[in-house]
Amino acid sequence: MANAQGEAEVDVAAFRAELRAWLAEHLTPQVAEAGGGNMEGDDLELLRSWNRVLADGGWAAPAWPAEYGGRGAGVGEQLAYLEEMSRAGAPGPVNVIGVSNIAPAIMQFGTHEQQARFLHPMLRGDEIWSQGMSEPDAGSDLASLRTAAVEDGDDFVLNGQKTWNSLGHHADWCQLYVRTDASVKKHAGITCFLVDMRTPGIEARPITTMTGDHTFAELYFTDARIPRSAMLGPLHGGWTVAMTTLSYERAGVARLHLSLARRLDDLLSDPRAVEGRKDPVLRDRLASVYASIRVMRHLTERSLADSSEGAGALGSLAKLSWAYCDQELGNLAVDLIGLEALCNHDRWADNFLAVRQASIAGGTTEINKNIVGEHVLGLPR
Repeated sequence: MANAQGEAEVDVAAFRAELRAWLAEHLTPQVAEAGGGNMEGDDLELLRSWNRVLADGGWAAPAWPAEYGGRGAGVGEQLAYLEEMSRAGAPGPVNVIGVSNIAPAIMQFGTHEQQARFLHPMLRGDEIWSQGMSEPDAGSDLASLRTAAVEDGDDFVLNGQKTWNSLGHHADWCQLYVRTDASVKKHAGITCFLVDMRTPGIEARPITTMTGDHTFAELYFTDARIPRSAMLGPLHGGWTVAMTTLSYERAGVARLHLSLARRLDDLLSDPRAVEGRKDPVLRDRLASVYASIRVMRHLTERSLADSSEGAGALGSLAKLSWAYCDQELGNLAVDLIGLEALCNHDRWADNFLAVRQASIAGGTTEINKNIVGEHVLGLPR
């Protein structure tokens, strides 16, 4: 057992050293700077080019099986990958949702034709993906969705609206969840489709967030026809596909501890925060955030070791921890620096606004508390 552990540690060290050397050779300051932007215009195209470099080097999705272009990386290697990418300030693939969430669902439920068609261009960033779940009246309660697909020969005809689609106006494809049977229980009448966003009858409208970014879009479907071959999984079996997708999304949130740790370091090194750090109450809050981020690292290890738990308590605990840390760190920056942090164009002002979404994205705090209550504490629904 000791020898096996020692060999594993050597493998992880070699993996880490290989990635660090590769990043030193290929990562440019321009790419690193673009990774901190909002993925618009020239920055988006630069990041897509970088995505291809990552894929060609085998670093776009090391956790993927080798047959799909990954490295079959184990837990230790995945942690090393996340840490080295964060240390270097290296952007990951532009298809964050596609690579992390949608691809595993295609690997599990997709036909061989779908896997061959979609996974390679997704990995390279040649095609950008969005995820069509939320609607104006169906956010965390996905089963209440109303966007409908009606069978018409070998096609389905789509009508309805989706909202809060990440990169929806840039997306070439969408993993879309629609109602295909309104006569059964709401969880049972949902189907998942892989939809070409260039299909006539589909319109994407960018949403301007309160930080001024355009990272989300609304999607409108008006008599859009999609082929039966676009179905991912069985007819009316979309709920199972959705839960698989969400399990990777919520468990994957734990990996964001690295960005939180980097932001905490930035705050502590900001000279404007020196005076605020003398306040014992603020120091106590800093210690609490630091401890929470360290706990998130432990959740990362667990989620990587058994991502199947992500659909239940583990993924929800990770999501709750991230939402708390993200918002507390945003509030703490303003309290430490003072009103100057809220000035126009100050990074902490943008961050203060941006973190408001943390308790909503990936399932609201209330939804995730329900999951923990039911599946960990055994509380009644």
